[in-house]
Amino acid sequence: MVGNLFIFMSFQMLIPTLPPYIKSIGASGTEIGLVTALFSIGAVLSRPFIGFMLEYKARRPLVLIGAVMLLLITFLYPLSQVVVIFLAFRLIHGLAWGWSTTVNGTAAVDLVPNSRLGEGMGYFGLSITIGMIIAPSLGIFLFQVTSFDNLIYISGALGVIALVLLGTIKYNTPNQVLTTKKADLKFTYLGSLIEKSGWFPAMLTLLINLGYGTIVTFIVIFGDERGIDQIFLFYLCNAILASLSRPVAGKWFDQKGPVGLVILTISITIMGMWVLSFAHSNVMIAIAGVLFGIGFGSLIPTLQSWTLSMTPPNRRGVANGMFFSSIDLGIGLSGLIFGVLAQFIDLGTLFRISSGFIVLALILTIAKGRRTKEVQQPKEALS
Repeated sequence: MVGNLFIFMSFQMLIPTLPPYIKSIGASGTEIGLVTALFSIGAVLSRPFIGFMLEYKARRPLVLIGAVMLLLITFLYPLSQVVVIFLAFRLIHGLAWGWSTTVNGTAAVDLVPNSRLGEGMGYFGLSITIGMIIAPSLGIFLFQVTSFDNLIYISGALGVIALVLLGTIKYNTPNQVLTTKKADLKFTYLGSLIEKSGWFPAMLTLLINLGYGTIVTFIVIFGDERGIDQIFLFYLCNAILASLSRPVAGKWFDQKGPVGLVILTISITIMGMWVLSFAHSNVMIAIAGVLFGIGFGSLIPTLQSWTLSMTPPNRRGVANGMFFSSIDLGIGLSGLIFGVLAQFIDLGTLFRISSGFIVLALILTIAKGRRTKEVQQPKEALS
């Protein structure tokens, strides 16, 4: 968990700072947009291949290779004074990110007993949530007070710490994976992109991140428009409440299953989205952060645990790749769709419109819960 936190910190602090950097070396508006698009494409492209490898390879070398690749590409950025070369680095970075996130999540779930899957992945998910919340603010601060090269050195230092930590772990590779040979498997890109048993929670993840992506893209601009000078309160309250609520949500998952928990956390996330959309003060920003910490902070690891709980151990690498691709695609598509709409409507309205995707996820989950009860009741009557 701590090793993965440093991976996410090292990476996420670059997300808000690379666009202004590439602009400073002469990139056009379209080329700035490609900074995110090419990265997302790289991540989605690589995950089916690494998911396939996880069906027959031990965890340790794959985890360390991913950490080394991320570290190397991070240190290459200051060398890219030509826009085309920078964008090529960005695509390669996406390929490495897809590798690392898929492998690390799979290695983590292999260490957790199945009876405590929700709780264990809830703790592991803290590394993702806290990294995604804290690191962008840290990156913006460093970009403003120091040089881009120094920002890269700090990011790289975090990556080195991650590599050292991940190298100390005693990994657990399932026996079914150890006894499988590559020759026994047949690779198809679609077969390694989608794990059919976990498609439903992965689809919910895509829809929810289509809604959440507007916050990732526009919250700093939103704060400037509304004259809110303490926008960091959203991130701070989010991180604190996510950390406090995650263990509780994980135990709920293990004891009562995912459907009720997902319905509750989606509902709280929608509330947070609407409170944020009407915010004109630091207090409302903080309240929105609290709601997001409880809702979205517990929702994403719950969906990951749900996806993995429905998946055979030897296919968890594919399922993890599908889950993280759902996040990347959701946020990437959200930026494209709502980036166009943002030219015509205010950002508060944009947040409310994008919450429609999260509402759709809520409706589908409620329907799923009702169908599950209808199937269970005849079985109980027969027994």
